[in-house]
Amino acid sequence: MGVCSPPMTDASPSPASPPPAQPRNPLHGITLEAMVVALQQHFGWDGLSSRIPVRCFQNDPSVASSLRFLRKTPWAREKVEGLYLFMLREQRRNARR
Repeated sequence: MGVCSPPMTDASPSPASPPPAQPRNPLHGITLEAMVVALQQHFGWDGLSSRIPVRCFQNDPSVASSLRFLRKTPWAREKVEGLYLFMLREQRRNARR
């Protein structure tokens, strides 16, 4: 009588496959820092603070303080991502004219 044993598996983990490409996602590969810098250059700190009224854009704004706040505050990060997408659409529209 033979005992059936499970097939031997290789103990080494398989190499991680790269994440799938997201060609239709304009945020794919864009860091939060790149978004904040682009928005600041496009709108300025005053424009940012009027569109997204958070203290990191109003009182002594800097990229570093904004990143610290946005990484801890998901709702504010979503607003920044939304404004970044709006800015990209606006730039594409203006480029077509």
